[in-house]
Formats: sequence, structure tokens, C-alpha cells
Amino acid sequence: MSAIPGPRSRELMKLRKQYVARGLDQQHPVFAASTTGATVTDVDGNRYIDFAGGIGALNAGANHPEVVEAVSEQAGRMLHASFHVLMYEPYVRLAERLCEITPGAVDKKVMLINSGAEAVENAVKIARYATGRPAVITFENAFHGRTLVALSLTSRARSEGFGPLAPEVYRSPFPYVYRSSSGSEAKTAASCVQAFRRLVDKVGADRVAATIMEPVQGEGGFVVPPAAFVQGVSAYCRTRNILFIADEIQTGFYRTGRRFGIEHFDVVPDLMAVAKSIADGLPLSAVIGRRDVMDAIPPGGLGTTYGGNPVACAAALKVIEILEREDYGARAFKAWQASWELIGDVRGLGAMVAMELVTDRQTKTPAADATSAVIAEALRAGLVLVKAGAHKNVVRFLGPLSITDDELEQGLKVLERALGTVSSAGASPVSRHARPARTRARS
Repeated sequence: MSAIPGPRSRELMKLRKQYVARGLDQQHPVFAASTTGATVTDVDGNRYIDFAGGIGALNAGANHPEVVEAVSEQAGRMLHASFHVLMYEPYVRLAERLCEITPGAVDKKVMLINSGAEAVENAVKIARYATGRPAVITFENAFHGRTLVALSLTSRARSEGFGPLAPEVYRSPFPYVYRSSSGSEAKTAASCVQAFRRLVDKVGADRVAATIMEPVQGEGGFVVPPAAFVQGVSAYCRTRNILFIADEIQTGFYRTGRRFGIEHFDVVPDLMAVAKSIADGLPLSAVIGRRDVMDAIPPGGLGTTYGGNPVACAAALKVIEILEREDYGARAFKAWQASWELIGDVRGLGAMVAMELVTDRQTKTPAADATSAVIAEALRAGLVLVKAGAHKNVVRFLGPLSITDDELEQGLKVLERALGTVSSAGASPVSRHARPARTRARS
């Protein structure tokens, strides 16, 4: 590998700084030139194993040849028509498939849009219209997007400074067991369910349209809630006629070892927002929900010029076929056992796995600088990682589910070396020989 960043990346970085808005974050100082499977090649010819997957958008693998073929065929026939003007078959075929594969033996309908944030915005819009209620309850440490309502639903740390935000949004505690003062999963879950019930009663159940929850918090640091919490919130919503929205943007399409993350909790949502890996990186998202809820809005109440673009729909149909055929849920990645004192917690479902780095395991002080150092060290050795978490101290795995065993093992070796290099100046190793395994996801 050449120097990282290489000369062409440094040249392009000058253009990026001159012409691209500063507010757009970038985690690595390199420019990608091509991708395939779980491999990225930058403009200087450096090759990397990809543990980021375009932030979880490439579950089927980058540039999957069958997806590329489906996209090419559709592009040759029609790039755009706008479903509002002239309908086309890929849209309705994809709607049919989404209704078939999402949880719940109820009649469903679908709206296709462009991004995860748009899916969240429209899910809330539908819920408010269908119930005639204004309020929405979200959870602390959540991330739902960067448009107005989605940003309002996102954690305070990420939404500060962008006000005024959308009104009638309320926050309830989320069971972050690792950082819970009780130290008990059962007690943390029970406490958070009670807090949710109290909030509903305080706002007034007759004013709450919906609650929205990530089955596993993504940008929040891959925080997995106890099943008792998800089930408790869902059950209380049913008793109060409050719609339950599952934000499956990052957890969907086998990332957690099942088709959708909510399936781990035996809960059927009223509405679901999906995006990311639905179309192998092409801009596409969807709201899927109960027929009676989706049809509450009359014609003209929902709309988007580009949503459900025929090329993106063709990609999505092929992605679903590939994921179902290859059964990637059975190849899910298991969290590795902590190899260094720097690792405070390892958690996740299926292939949605993360490590939370701390300076001290007893105090659990976030190790944000060490996290950045590990990611930078890994990049220099040919591994792309991304971080997350409220304290920016979580290293997460979002690589393609189609990653080969050799690629996975190579990437993990790089990660272990990076952890060792960064840890050598601080915490000492617990075991230099711990290795991850690949197994079925937690049920």
C-alpha cells in the first residue's frame, strides 16, 4: 500500500475543502475509486477490507454482479417516470415483496421514498393523520435522521443548535444496560418501561399518535434493548391505541441475523421504516404498514417525485432475492470476546456488532481518543471501520454480510493489531488469542 492518504486523495481533499460544505463529516481522508464485495480500492490504488459497508447499506455486498445486471437492464429501459404520473411494474412488484417479507400476518401497504430520514418523516406523518393525534414519543440516544421531524426525534446531542425543532416530540429513557446504574438487565428494562408509561400518561394517551424505536440503536452505539423492554412498550401502546413504529433503517435485511431486527423481540409493529441495504446502496426507502393505517391518508396526501425510482426498485428486488437465497442470516457474525482492557463492552445481534472502548473498565470512562486512534491505525493497515455512540467511543461492524471468511479473518487480524498498538500505551492485553466466531444470530 502507498501512503494513506495518497497523492490523489490529498489532491481531491483540497477540492473537498474548497467546494463541499464543512458540515458533511468524513471519517477517513481517502477517496474511493471502486468497490466489490467487501473490498474498496481508493484513487491511489490502495485496497481495503470494508467493515463499514457504506454505513450498513451493502448487506448483499458492494456492486453485486446480479444487482449491477438488474440495474443496467432497467436503466436501459427507463430511468425515471415518476410514479404519480405514469406507474411502472418494478414499484408494485417491490411493494408486494415488502409486504410478504415484513413481520405480521396482516394486510399491509407500502410507500416508497428515497432515504431513511424520508421514511421516518412519512411514517410519523401517516401516524399523526391516521390517529388524529399530534405527539410522538422517541427514546434517548436514538438516531432517526437529519430532516426536521427525524432530527427532532434524534438524540439531543445530535440535534442541538438546529432549532426550533418540530413540536410535540417527547423522549423516554432507553435501556442502555452497560451504562445502567442498576447493573441489572431486568431492572433496567422494568425501569424504562415504567418511565415510558409515565410519560404517556403525562402527555396524555389521547394525544400520542405513535412511538418510534430502533430495535437496536445504530448511531447510538449498537445498544441492544432487553426483550422485556420492547415487549413492554409495545404492549402498553396497544392498550392506549398508540401506533408502534419500528425504525429498521440500519437493522433491516438480515443485519441482525433475521430479516428485520424487531423479529428478535416477537413484536409486530404497526409501521416500519426501511432503507440502507434495501437496494445495495442506491437511494431507496420505504414505509410499510397496516393497510388501515396506510390508507387513512387520501390520494394526494403522500407524494415524492423520485421515490421508488424504477432503477432503485429493480436493484431492491434483486437484493431481496439474493439475501433470501443465500441465507446470510445463518452466517451472522458473533461478537468477539474482549481481547484488551480497552474494550469495555461487546454487544450486538447477528452481524450488527460493536465494541465500546473505555479508559477504565470500572469507571467506564469513554475512550473517544483511543477509538479514533484504533480506526486510524486500522485504515493505515487496510481496514475501513466506522465509529458510533453518544461518546464517539464505539467501534462497529457494518461490513457486507457476503464478506468471505478470508476477508473477515484478515480484517479481524488488522483490528486486533490496531487495538494492540493503541492499547500498548495504556491498558494491557487480557488475551492476545481470542478470536471471533461466525454462528447463528441470537434468537
